[in-house]
Amino acid sequence: MSPPFCRAALCRLRLHALGMALLALSQGLAHADWPTHRGDSQRTGVAGGEVGPKTPGILWVHLSREQYIASPVPTDGVVFVSSLGAFNTARFEALAAEPGANRVVWSKAAPALKLPVVSAPAVANGKLVFGDGMHQTDGAILHCCRATTGLDLWQFVVPGRLVHLEGGPTIADGKVYIGGGNAGVICVDLNRVTLDGREQPLATVESALDAQWKALLVAYEAEKKKDPDFAVPPSTDSLPKPAPVRVWQQGQDQWHVDAALAVDAGRVYVASAFLDDEKSGDRALLCLRADDGSAQWKTPLKFNPWAGPTLTADLVLVGCSSIRFDPKLIRFGKGEIVAVRRSDGGAKWRRSIPGGVVSAIAVRGKTAVFTATDGKIRAVDVESGNDRWSYSAGAPFFAGVAATVDAVYAADLKGIVHALSLTDGRKLWTLDLATAPQVKSPGMVYGSPVVQSGRLYVATCNLEEGAPDRQTAVVCIGEK
Repeated sequence: MSPPFCRAALCRLRLHALGMALLALSQGLAHADWPTHRGDSQRTGVAGGEVGPKTPGILWVHLSREQYIASPVPTDGVVFVSSLGAFNTARFEALAAEPGANRVVWSKAAPALKLPVVSAPAVANGKLVFGDGMHQTDGAILHCCRATTGLDLWQFVVPGRLVHLEGGPTIADGKVYIGGGNAGVICVDLNRVTLDGREQPLATVESALDAQWKALLVAYEAEKKKDPDFAVPPSTDSLPKPAPVRVWQQGQDQWHVDAALAVDAGRVYVASAFLDDEKSGDRALLCLRADDGSAQWKTPLKFNPWAGPTLTADLVLVGCSSIRFDPKLIRFGKGEIVAVRRSDGGAKWRRSIPGGVVSAIAVRGKTAVFTATDGKIRAVDVESGNDRWSYSAGAPFFAGVAATVDAVYAADLKGIVHALSLTDGRKLWTLDLATAPQVKSPGMVYGSPVVQSGRLYVATCNLEEGAPDRQTAVVCIGEK
């Protein structure tokens, strides 16, 4: 049995998380949709307005010892972030977006999260969906919870070797689409679940879960009156776990899908990799029917498409790399940008890049913008692939860009944030998170920055040898 002081501290922590969740519920916090990786199939990383900060003013900083690998996901009033702790333990947090607020609205960790979480979530109609697992683990779980409180709604277990949900999910037409490593591509129904062997609407199950949760709270309050020092707040992990109805699954043990999918106009665009060490997967870009997963076309690729697909009206753009997210391999990085026709997968153009492209290309109008491990941000013409401009940051990039109507925002592996003109790549401003007085948090940026309602959000990690205990940060940049 744990010592009394440890149990009391645990009770206080759980009670704080419970109180934050109930506060969010009582305030009726609403969340704008962020239904796919980077917010839209053009991977702009922008929502709630089309402009970003004009100056590098820092509105707030959330300091931590967690490692923020994935991009933040901003919605109305809340920013969702996933992170890794010691021994790759998972944590998922909803952070209040307003300056001066109590920063953590709700959070999830063990025992609710049993595997690492390195992907960004999708949000639609008040539901938040994210996957767990990473390349070092086998088997994974797709989670759906209530965006306002974090209350679990359903879980979909995906077993298997080299199975993990590293790419963010996409929610479209009431379905959830996600790549599962060697599990291929999975489609489940967002709003229909199975519980106790019976298929039923999620709304019906939600009511039952709410009732059980309230009963647990009543029991906890009664226990507090009897023995307040040893009363343990309830955990949502003790609630039943409905499973969503699986619509289809394709490419199991044939493809290896770690990048986020793009879903549009009844089609699913899939970037599959080949794992050289494990001799598993298929290095290709694929198009599937959204209703049944049947293949429409496949285009072989020279390098692995870790960046995943970006859509325009008639093209699919994909960034490729010879290396993954490993700083020790940066000097070996080579890449390519490939544009294929959405209609038949035929190549429109290809561009060799002297660095790996590991994060999604962003498209604004006729301009495609992307980063590479050679330390450059490049803009090319969508239709031809011809150069528009390039910018040298002086440090490699793993994270991609957020692209507004007039600016591009990126953050490099030295933790420097760069703001450029979308038109010509001219530098507007830079911000060094390691030396900024409000932050003073040296670190690398793996997850691409995002813009919401004029504010820029960026999060850091410290994964290099000898620095895992160094402080990290989630930073909000803006004028107000």
